[in-house]
Amino acid sequence: MKITKIMKFGGTSVGSPERIKSLVPLITGSESKIVVLSAMSGTTNSLIEITKLLYGGDKKTASDRIEALRAVYHKVVDELYETDEYKKTGREMIDSHFNSMINIASRPFARLQERAIVGEGELISTALLHKLLLEKGFRAKLIPAMNFMRIDKDGEPDYYYIEENLRRELRKHDSKSVLITQGFICRNVKGEIDNLKRGGSDFTASLIGSVLKVEEIQIWTDINGFHNNDPRYVENTEVIRELSFDEAAELAYFGAKILHPSSITPARDNNIPVRLKNTLHPEDEGTLITSSSELIDYKAVAAKDGISVIRIRSYRMLMAYGFLRKVFEIFVAYKTPIDMITTSEVSISITIDNPQYLREIATDLSELGKVETEEDQTIICIVGDFRMKKTGSAPEIFEALNTIPLKMISYGGSDISLSLLTDTSHKKEALRLLSKHLFPH
Repeated sequence: MKITKIMKFGGTSVGSPERIKSLVPLITGSESKIVVLSAMSGTTNSLIEITKLLYGGDKKTASDRIEALRAVYHKVVDELYETDEYKKTGREMIDSHFNSMINIASRPFARLQERAIVGEGELISTALLHKLLLEKGFRAKLIPAMNFMRIDKDGEPDYYYIEENLRRELRKHDSKSVLITQGFICRNVKGEIDNLKRGGSDFTASLIGSVLKVEEIQIWTDINGFHNNDPRYVENTEVIRELSFDEAAELAYFGAKILHPSSITPARDNNIPVRLKNTLHPEDEGTLITSSSELIDYKAVAAKDGISVIRIRSYRMLMAYGFLRKVFEIFVAYKTPIDMITTSEVSISITIDNPQYLREIATDLSELGKVETEEDQTIICIVGDFRMKKTGSAPEIFEALNTIPLKMISYGGSDISLSLLTDTSHKKEALRLLSKHLFPH
């Protein structure tokens, strides 16, 4: 069975019975495709809260939350289906999933149960859509993601396993069926239920598309595509119709929420176009991401919050080789990626977006020199074609941010981006100033 398209729908796209119904005309038709679904919006957060209660030993409150969520889904079933038959089987399906959660909640809680509970959202959303298609007379099949999606011991996708087992699943079905699978969830190398972390449904779609060499991967959300600035903070932003993989990766990594950064790599490696579409306005062409795009001075701005900066000052690094290696080895030991880095003769400034081991990292670094840390920082990334800058290094950016205190500047590591660090309290104003100066109307 040859699959030509992957269509991934996020939590807002399946966030209500009306939204789920609106997917039917989008996913049915003659074109062979696999539909990847996230959990209904809000569900994953609720399930995470439930697992936190269970970890804390508050089984009573956790069970109450489970029952409250069950009631929400019973209402969804009543509004989603038209016939008594499907209302009945829908409630039975919901009860099966929530009884499983209640059973887990009654036992001593561990990491394995946490992953099983958090993954229930995707299992339920795909089952709801599957039954809806059947009720409306379409041929539809569920392909359980846990039958083919697996990560290795390092938490990375096992491409060979995914391709072999996905193709085995596809051989069971004909091209006239709408194939539905779950995003986010998978199995680990031990065969246990696991997941691809937050944003993993985008990653699932990209992985499936890459191993099947499809013609296009579509990511459907509630906006028309990448905007040239954050529409939550800036008025009159515009949709970017074309982006290169590298440009999209920079924007996704540095804060553009529409696409998870991990999802770019599989598509780029296999040169498969990715299109971002809006389920509320399906007629809009969205944003197309390919290996190349139009060269523009300034294309977009994105901001990434939750940044911590670590500064190491040591005269021992002056003209000393091997010093940076010792610094980086500490970050490797704690599996903590670095976002930005700047150096002077005797000091280094480094930013990270995962503060889990910030204290331990700072303690280990203190053996190399004096260490200072600062949290509540934001990286602002400007994407464009900086190779075109013949006279000066992006002067419009620094003119725009003349009143914004900048902590770090990273420029020259990429031809397509420039990154700046500032206090999060200055983010909104910085984004507005950049929009005014870089994208005048």
